[in-house]
Amino acid sequence: MSTKLLRLAVPVLAAGLLASACSSGASGTKTDSAPAAAGTTVVRVGSLSNGAATEADITVAQQDALRAELPAAIRSGGTLKVAVGALPAGFPPLAFVGSDQKTLTGSEPDLARLVAAVLGLKPTFDNATWDNMFVGIDSGKDAVGFANITDTEQRKQKYDFASYREDNLGFETLKSSTWSFTGDYHALAGKTVAVASGTNQEKILLEWQSKLRTEGKDITIKYYPDSNAVLLALTSGKIDIYLGPNPGVAYQVTQTSKSPNPTRIAGEYSGAGETLQGLIGATTKKDSGLAKPIADAVNYLIQNGDYGKWLAAWNLSTEAVKTSQVNPPGLPASNS
Repeated sequence: MSTKLLRLAVPVLAAGLLASACSSGASGTKTDSAPAAAGTTVVRVGSLSNGAATEADITVAQQDALRAELPAAIRSGGTLKVAVGALPAGFPPLAFVGSDQKTLTGSEPDLARLVAAVLGLKPTFDNATWDNMFVGIDSGKDAVGFANITDTEQRKQKYDFASYREDNLGFETLKSSTWSFTGDYHALAGKTVAVASGTNQEKILLEWQSKLRTEGKDITIKYYPDSNAVLLALTSGKIDIYLGPNPGVAYQVTQTSKSPNPTRIAGEYSGAGETLQGLIGATTKKDSGLAKPIADAVNYLIQNGDYGKWLAAWNLSTEAVKTSQVNPPGLPASNS
């Protein structure tokens, strides 16, 4: 059984690997080495992460029974076209350009690489803006999105989900602030909060704003183009709070710990709201037939321990799920 090495930004040592890389017609930011028709792939997770992860090599054996579940066109094409909405600046540790300034790294692309290896496919990546990521899936340009996409009932009108991680939101404030969030949205009254446009956390925040306004109170909501701009606004006092994916908030807290204005996590909240644990899922066009084989691939990784290694490498072990599900209950339509 042959073994191919899926390492980011390292020289290709075998002619066969070189041929597979060149055949894609794309740069190193878009492709990775393809597994053989039957064999194993070594995926290096956490590569080029600039300290956001601990590198680990994970050997993945192709699972022919799961590969057989794939839609015929994808199976015969041999490629898993992955959309990632990390432009313009990325969102460490989930998806961002690595330390070589060209290669897409992060926990989301790494899981896509692991899933592709299980299914015997070559992963290629289309890094776009958040909105254009969905356009790519809608048009068929890309087969699946791995980009911290929350499972919502509204999105399930157009997409199928294969869950793979808990979706928790974090409230980031300056460490010097005494503010905290314990689940009651009234604590946000009078605060200026930054949030990313088009996300489920924005929808939750807007719902809270609507409720507060009926009580004669309000939240001031601000939008910034990337995490660097958010951090600058927070440390300069232009905003009080940033509400975002908990992994990104945790990463930013770590990065600011030795700065003049360190930040902290002032509370967490389920991405699906008060009564449901939110879930992140690989996102495919509805009825494409791809969600189930992806969920089965994730469950294979969970059962053999590789899933745990992936989470540990990216310091995300607290967001583990016990099983991957196809279209589990998501953020209610009233909030999405």
